[in-house]
Amino acid sequence: MDKGLNKRGRECLRIKDTFVKKKRRVFQFQSHQTENQEQEVNKLDFFDGIPDDLVVSIFCKLSATADCPSDFFNALITCKRFYGLGLHPLVLMKTSPKAFTAKAKNWSESAHKFLKQCMDAGNIEASYTLGMIRFYSLENRGSGASLMAKAAISSHARALYSLAVIQFNGSGGTKNDKDLRAGVALCARAAFLGHIDALRELGHCLQDGYGVRQNVAEGRRYLVQANARELNSVLGKTSPSSNLGPWSTWHPNHRNIPGSGCPLLSDYGCNVPAPEPHPASQFLGDWFELKGGVPGEGLRLCSHDGCGRPETRRHEFRRCSVCGEVNYCSRACQALDWKMRHKFNCTPVNQEGEVPNVDVNGIDNDNDDVDMADVEEEDETINDS
Repeated sequence: MDKGLNKRGRECLRIKDTFVKKKRRVFQFQSHQTENQEQEVNKLDFFDGIPDDLVVSIFCKLSATADCPSDFFNALITCKRFYGLGLHPLVLMKTSPKAFTAKAKNWSESAHKFLKQCMDAGNIEASYTLGMIRFYSLENRGSGASLMAKAAISSHARALYSLAVIQFNGSGGTKNDKDLRAGVALCARAAFLGHIDALRELGHCLQDGYGVRQNVAEGRRYLVQANARELNSVLGKTSPSSNLGPWSTWHPNHRNIPGSGCPLLSDYGCNVPAPEPHPASQFLGDWFELKGGVPGEGLRLCSHDGCGRPETRRHEFRRCSVCGEVNYCSRACQALDWKMRHKFNCTPVNQEGEVPNVDVNGIDNDNDDVDMADVEEEDETINDS
């Protein structure tokens, strides 16, 4: 009897132990499964739930407002999906010049490729910028002019004006390749689209009879209109409630006040910060600065800081007829630099105030000298108006 009870008790204990072990294993399995589920939840990327269209829309906004390429590319490298959607043609088409133009010191084949991708996506600014870089920096004249022409066909004002400068100077060719009438026509189109420098250039052409029948009154009217548009563009960027600062103060003797203010706005007694150059112009300036400020043997850069254009042949640009120290790719750059800087440090090279039309190597200077008296006359005209 006792043996039977002991045997039955041991069997019950064995069954109980087996049950407890199975229950423990089930509990461990469930705990492990719960941990795996928690880990999977932690690994989930909630951006995966955002529709592609919404991500593309966000990237379009980002690419259009980025202040530098890194602002845009830092978002692209977040994940593989973002990288793919960030290179969507719609995003590239809306990318701003600040986002797709690398600094000259960081220029590489990948930067060139990305700029070309933006251009192929239909980005007109990219077409203009790449055209400027190829024409002036990479010295691929044909391709650069073709890209600028592509942008000009789409009514890109800067491209039209840049092609006008090329026609006026015969850039990439000889002096005989100048086409003044074509330059005036391109300037007129760019001015119609609101390009202030083109309007100013057109005014000087009419005033001087350069490439067009001379009409002094009409030319001076365009020069005054260019100044008015420039003033309007600056004031339009300032909210009424903002503090305009000392630059908006009227100076009765403003013509005698040197400074770094915006060029021709001083005609109205205003002294505003100089406008920020276009990224393409900034790239050209930085590119040739890395080369010591010399684009090539015997070649010079435009002396206007916001331009960046180099000569493509010797004596291509006009120079100051008084000091002979500065050179300009256009009359617009001449007028801008005169008001901003050169009028305060222009001095004759000799007592007679004449500059020999021969360079230091004794080679005849076949370019046109800049007559600063024309700029002073423009000052009087604008102030009298």
